[in-house]
Amino acid sequence: MAIMLPTARRKDGEEQPFVPMGPFKFRLPFIHFGVEMAEVYQSLVMFVTALGAVALLQDMFGMSFELALTIVAFHEFCYCLQNIFGDPLVPGWITPAIPLTTAFLLKYGAGVDRIHALIAVQMLVGIIYFILGITGLAKKMVNHIPKAMQSGIILGAGIAAITGKYCFKPGGAGLTKYPFSITIGGLLALYLLFSKGFTSRVRSKGQDSKSLIIKIANYGIVPGIVMAILVGWVTGEVALPKMESGIFFIPKFKQCLTEMSVFGIGLPPMSTWVQAIPMALVAYIIAFGDMVLGQTVVNEANKMRTDEEIDPDPNRLSLLCALRNLLEGALAPTVTLAGPLWAAMTVAISERYKLGRKAMDSIIGGMASFDIMKFISCLILPLVCIFKPALPVALSLTLMIQGFACVYIAMGLVTNNAERGVAGVTAGALAIAGPTVGLVVGIVLSFALLGKESFMKEVPASGTAKKKIGKPSTVEA
Repeated sequence: MAIMLPTARRKDGEEQPFVPMGPFKFRLPFIHFGVEMAEVYQSLVMFVTALGAVALLQDMFGMSFELALTIVAFHEFCYCLQNIFGDPLVPGWITPAIPLTTAFLLKYGAGVDRIHALIAVQMLVGIIYFILGITGLAKKMVNHIPKAMQSGIILGAGIAAITGKYCFKPGGAGLTKYPFSITIGGLLALYLLFSKGFTSRVRSKGQDSKSLIIKIANYGIVPGIVMAILVGWVTGEVALPKMESGIFFIPKFKQCLTEMSVFGIGLPPMSTWVQAIPMALVAYIIAFGDMVLGQTVVNEANKMRTDEEIDPDPNRLSLLCALRNLLEGALAPTVTLAGPLWAAMTVAISERYKLGRKAMDSIIGGMASFDIMKFISCLILPLVCIFKPALPVALSLTLMIQGFACVYIAMGLVTNNAERGVAGVTAGALAIAGPTVGLVVGIVLSFALLGKESFMKEVPASGTAKKKIGKPSTVEA
């Protein structure tokens, strides 16, 4: 059910009302699109994935829970900007890049040096989005990277996630610390997301939105996280929540600007910018595939709904990703970076949209309702308190599932033994020695073993191979 003012109503076949602003299309809830209650209710549960970044920020920078939550809340607010300025997707983290980004940051000393490194990476990602978006070079650049290199980058991200401290590293903050929670919650999440048996049952239900199986599938990783938390409470691995007084969390914006922004600690030194370039390129290459997937999902939905004209513009999406990364990098940088797509929720919402106008009035309304309420949920103190003790478990499961997804996506991009070898060595170099060495190794091996032709032909963009439209993919990525 959509709740809206008369100004948000459109005639069949027209585009949802908006205010033109150059390449952007400005819309406000209720005024230009209806608020979809089904997506509002979903966000009250799904926001737990966003809170996983709180634990990561605390661990990497030793900051307080309140400061980390402020940064996450600002990140969620920036998600809303993507919908409000015209893009019909649910944006997400650049999840596969997280273990690579954390490894890069750990090379810097704790404190200002590490914060400067994060600022440089995120702002450089924004600059890359901006330059390649306005010039139209984005697709050409990524499509001319050899499949073996693309596979190696994604595989390296998966290896770094699985072997890192938040997953299976002995003595880390993953399986070693939460064995029962992560084992049971992880198995459930893997089953719901990747089991052939469960997937076939989901597809057999088609577009039956009332089916329990469809509803479970649409929640992606969240059932696994909820199960892990319950197991953690029962076994004592996770502390029971402690409720705090108050209803809303008051963000610590002043502290964030003083301790984390370029206005408080200044711009990074030139050497840090230079060292961050390979990491930013790797993050962009990983994220580009999600741009392609997102456009495909919306185009499929557009074909099935003739009552609304949808305008998924890749150039606008690139500019909005640039805006989000530049804003966050300058004011409140986050290790998750700002990607173009949360595939699981974009697909889930588009599938409900395909059921017709009675199910969802506008795809913009569905996507924006989810993102806006997810931001608000991060500020509702009782909700945050419930999940606060379990945030490390949520982060561990997120990275473990993403690692699994990276491996199967990477394997689908290569087709012969030479490409597999290049991908494997590139992945190892990337995961162990970092993005600079990984990129150099990938380029040298591709030239030496695959020939310069591998750089000249167009190939599928990273993250798109073997993906099926109509099934929620993995996690916020």
